[in-house]
Amino acid sequence: MFKPPASSGTPLTPSVRGVLHVGSMKTLRLFALLDQLRLAHRPVSAEVLAQRLGVSPRTIYRDVASLQAMRAPIRGESGLGYQLEKGYFLPPLQFDPDEMEAVMLGLRLVMARDGEGLHDAAERVSGKVAAAMGKDGGERFRALPLLAVTRQRAGDDLAARWGSLLRTVIREQRIVELAYSDLEDRESLRRIHPLGLTLFVEVWLLTAWCEAREDFRNFRLDRISGLKETDENFRPQNGRRFKDYLAQL
Repeated sequence: MFKPPASSGTPLTPSVRGVLHVGSMKTLRLFALLDQLRLAHRPVSAEVLAQRLGVSPRTIYRDVASLQAMRAPIRGESGLGYQLEKGYFLPPLQFDPDEMEAVMLGLRLVMARDGEGLHDAAERVSGKVAAAMGKDGGERFRALPLLAVTRQRAGDDLAARWGSLLRTVIREQRIVELAYSDLEDRESLRRIHPLGLTLFVEVWLLTAWCEAREDFRNFRLDRISGLKETDENFRPQNGRRFKDYLAQL
């Protein structure tokens, strides 16, 4: 069982935590229901929840009513869909075997791609997850027989020069000036709004809004020859966000 870490978010009430003392099958089902609602960005119908959990919609109605009676922050009703109230914190309750393996494989893949500045961060995450699972669970997590291997490529060192800085300016929504050489070795200086990074097997790509082209552009990190921060920030605008770029693919 995954033990939730301490959090500064709004905790559940003792009566909600008391659901642990309900029958074990129902407890696991309620945990799974909370997990589904925690991941949803919009109301989810009882029919969809029932399909995901392998139960009937009537069971979902009863389970939601039980959680609401325990003051779980669930909004909605049958026929309209359910979602968690904004501003409430629900910690992850447990990892099933597939989830544990997905987490570990993802972390080991990041560690195998050492050079993008995330190796140490992935190791810290692995340690925190293992510690939160307790001694026995943590040992099982660390010993999972999953391995990720990648080969060193000629452009990896070049790409690694910019990874940490680009993640920072993306988080801070900071405009940058980019010196870039395309695949035909034509050099240009771009003023861009950095939006997101994508890791492919061969290369890292930076997706940005280019002020000169007034459109999205992708830049290979191993083709960047210079990167300069400005003192200016950009605001996300409809049609110019990373999710807008992804939507048009």
